[in-house]
Amino acid sequence: MVDKSNFTFSDLETWFNERRVTEIECLVPDLTGVARGKILPREKFTEDRGMRLPEAIVAIGVTGEFPEEGPYYDVIHATDRDMHLRPDLSTVRIVPWATDPTAQVIHDCFDRNGVMIPFAPRSVLRHICGLYAAEGWTPIVAPELEFYLIERNPDPNTPLKPPKGRSGRAETSRQAYSIDAVNEFDPLFEDIYDYCEKMELNVDTLIHEVGAGQMEINFFHDQPLGLADEVFFFKRTIREAALRHEMYATFMAKPMGNEPGSAMHVHQSIVNTASGKNIFSNPDGSPSKEFYWYIGGLQKYTPAAMSLFAPYVNSYRRLSRSMSAPINIQWGTDNRTVGIRSPVATPEARRVENRVIGADANPYVALAATLACGYLGIKNRIEPTAECKGDAYLSEYQLPQSLSEALAWLADEKDLHDVLGKPFITVYSEVKEIEHAEFMKVISPWEREHLLLHV
Repeated sequence: MVDKSNFTFSDLETWFNERRVTEIECLVPDLTGVARGKILPREKFTEDRGMRLPEAIVAIGVTGEFPEEGPYYDVIHATDRDMHLRPDLSTVRIVPWATDPTAQVIHDCFDRNGVMIPFAPRSVLRHICGLYAAEGWTPIVAPELEFYLIERNPDPNTPLKPPKGRSGRAETSRQAYSIDAVNEFDPLFEDIYDYCEKMELNVDTLIHEVGAGQMEINFFHDQPLGLADEVFFFKRTIREAALRHEMYATFMAKPMGNEPGSAMHVHQSIVNTASGKNIFSNPDGSPSKEFYWYIGGLQKYTPAAMSLFAPYVNSYRRLSRSMSAPINIQWGTDNRTVGIRSPVATPEARRVENRVIGADANPYVALAATLACGYLGIKNRIEPTAECKGDAYLSEYQLPQSLSEALAWLADEKDLHDVLGKPFITVYSEVKEIEHAEFMKVISPWEREHLLLHV
């Protein structure tokens, strides 16, 4: 694997030459995690080229709509000003499915004065990592990303179904951790691993999750920005690979009503940058006060951050009792019923797992938000509740149960505004309000079934 952390344009030219690259995809992740940008011929991708996009391009909802008025335009200029894009050369990857040799490079967004655009998702995560750096800390994360393979379904009114595997049959029962169930899709996963290898993505293990056709991929632990980039790339990669095998891959939080939802569990710890030691452990190996404060921060602020962890109306269908998803922010050691889990680990590897985040979350936003909650916990010395040693599903709901409720909770939590940035919170909330308003225009089959002739 080539170390691209200190790549110059000269290094990039060599890299392009070795791979005979002819086109460049210049990418910017938007609020939903969708790749926006431009495709350039290689000869146009130069160090002195000033590439631009309208600043609202990173501030679009999943429906592609913009607010027509309101606080959104206190942040986004009504004149539709340009952002100035700068490539992060360390992110260059080959596009393994492209017909012609093509590279992809993620860009950061700046205004005309060279100030980073504060509501761009990558900017928000960079900002949070900067807060940690100012304390002499380096956050370390490891995402576990669940997704479903489903039968091709071009009609949004038709319920989704698991796809047929090599046997010609679709799964009809739950096959958690089944090797044979994964092997049903060997041709697809061979392509996925081949693509990931060519893209130098640090994927670790692949397992079959609880749901029919539900899989999970784990990433090696590393620093947050690089891993958010990898999740961003991986989602593009697996969707493309699935299409080539006549199926869809979806990261919807709850694609099928009778199956468990999909999460993005995030393991997180903090190392002292100078010493390389995990600050969650004392020298004698016991949990440190920072470990408990970090959990306390997650407990205090996660409910208000839920619209960042569960960003769509569908997201809240996942968070239901006894369906492999948390309903509260209790914490426990080696306990998968809680929202905040501490896996059994050595003192060097002591970490906290946020199990609340959905697979549909933007990885940059989700990592920024969970790190912000923990950061506030340490800075404010927030003590956690007593450890839950039983079944947390027997406890009460502690999380918002709809997007509209979650947005109201976020509006009231000023500490998160201060840490994540008020411009980002304003733009994000306004876009989510538009999405929710669009959803409320849709009449569901349940309403027609039970209300049409009975009320």
